[in-house]
Amino acid sequence: MSDCIFCKIAKGEIPADIVHESDDLVAFRDLNPQAPTHILVIPRKHIATLNDLQEEDATLMGRLHLAARAIAEAEGIAGRGYRTVINCNAEAGQTVFHIHLHLLGGRPMGWPPG
Repeated sequence: MSDCIFCKIAKGEIPADIVHESDDLVAFRDLNPQAPTHILVIPRKHIATLNDLQEEDATLMGRLHLAARAIAEAEGIAGRGYRTVINCNAEAGQTVFHIHLHLLGGRPMGWPPG
């Protein structure tokens, strides 16, 4: 999508603090971090929400989680623990309508999260 901020980040049109990238995804530090480590992992393919996923996106979504695991290791939080979150639609807290996985860590997390 031409007006999607995450698509523009994925294309390199908007600068971001990128920590990982591959042919099909990009990961970058959140501008409004909710934890000492707060990284967003996004597919380069524009998918608005979890509700818009198709069967052919299954492998891509798995890659987002595998990237989160590798990033958590690189950030030094894998052993202590981290959280991954994907919000779906406004009432769940999604503000950018390009599917993205939040990787949060570096502090104890409470439960329930909401």
